[in-house]
Amino acid sequence: KLKNVMSGKVVDKTFNAGAKIVIENVDRRDYTYLYTDGDGYVFMDQTDYDQITVSAATVGDAKNFLLENQQVTIALNNGNPLYIDLPASVILEITYSEPGLQGDRSSAGTKPATLETGYEIQVPLFVETGTKVKVDTRPGDYLGREK
Repeated sequence: KLKNVMSGKVVDKTFNAGAKIVIENVDRRDYTYLYTDGDGYVFMDQTDYDQITVSAATVGDAKNFLLENQQVTIALNNGNPLYIDLPASVILEITYSEPGLQGDRSSAGTKPATLETGYEIQVPLFVETGTKVKVDTRPGDYLGREK
C-alpha cells in the first residue's frame, strides 16, 4: 500500500522484484499557533523558535478550533506543511447563545452557540453565553462544560 503524502490518497500497487522505490519522509513536529497573517496562519516551532506560514487550505477546518498560543502538531514533507493535527478536544468559550428557558434539562434538546473562534456548534439548552465548553475537534461536537 502506498500513500500520497500530498493528497493523502492510498493505493495498492504491486512491484516487480528489484524495482527501485523512492521513499519520502514525513516529519511531525510540535508548533505553537501565533496569529493569522492575511490568508496564512503563522506557527512557531517549539524547539528552535523558527516561524512558518501555513496556507488556509492546508489548515482547513482546524481554523475553527485554533486559538493563539495553542499547541498543534504539523506534518512536514521537505519543509512543506501537509496537514495539522489538533488535540482530540479543546476548551473554548461561548460568545453568543440564545438564553435557555427555566427548567431546561440536558436531554430536552439543543440550540446553536457561537464559539470564540466564530465556529457554531449545537449545545444543550442550559448552556449560556460566557460558558467554557469542551469541543471534540474531529466532528466539532459539544462534549461538556468545563469548570
